[in-house]
Amino acid sequence: QVQLVESGGGSVQAGGSLKLSCAASGLPYRRDCMGWFRQAPGKEPEGVASIDGQGTTSYPVPVKGRFIISRDNAENTLYLQMNNLKPEDTAMYYCAAAPGYFGSGCYDRVSRGSNYRGRGTQVTVSS
Repeated sequence: QVQLVESGGGSVQAGGSLKLSCAASGLPYRRDCMGWFRQAPGKEPEGVASIDGQGTTSYPVPVKGRFIISRDNAENTLYLQMNNLKPEDTAMYYCAAAPGYFGSGCYDRVSRGSNYRGRGTQVTVSS
């Protein structure tokens, strides 16, 4: 059974940084497609970052250059380093995994919270 557990959210002022973690278990391979998406109240889910089994990363324009996705395969943990946070980054952040997907397909799947997702961790950025 796949389980994803996020941690590391919190409240910061604009310009600050946070690092989210996602502890994964039950995935077929340690280097499967994984990523992060976020959802603010009243808004559609939005992809934030993805990394596939070959290490290819993808970011949307709003976070490119500020967010960095990485993984520790030995610890089965996914990370999201978020720098220069802005109030518009405020949302619930979810970890997602889509085994077997690569590149843009990986990003598309995790952006929708497929195939597996965690319960999320709240990030609040004040101005």
